[in-house]
Amino acid sequence: MVKKILTWGGLAFLVFFIAYRPDSAAGVAGKIGDTIGEVLSGMGDFLAGVVG
Repeated sequence: MVKKILTWGGLAFLVFFIAYRPDSAAGVAGKIGDTIGEVLSGMGDFLAGVVG
């Protein structure tokens, strides 16, 4: 029950954030994407170092 409430609350916050602050939401999404890209790049460098 608590998990369902938190899920719907998080979804409502996300919709509110995107609707009322689209520039900030785009910035956050961009930073998350950049972070994921850096992590994957680091993992690739690590594996390349281990293999080669």
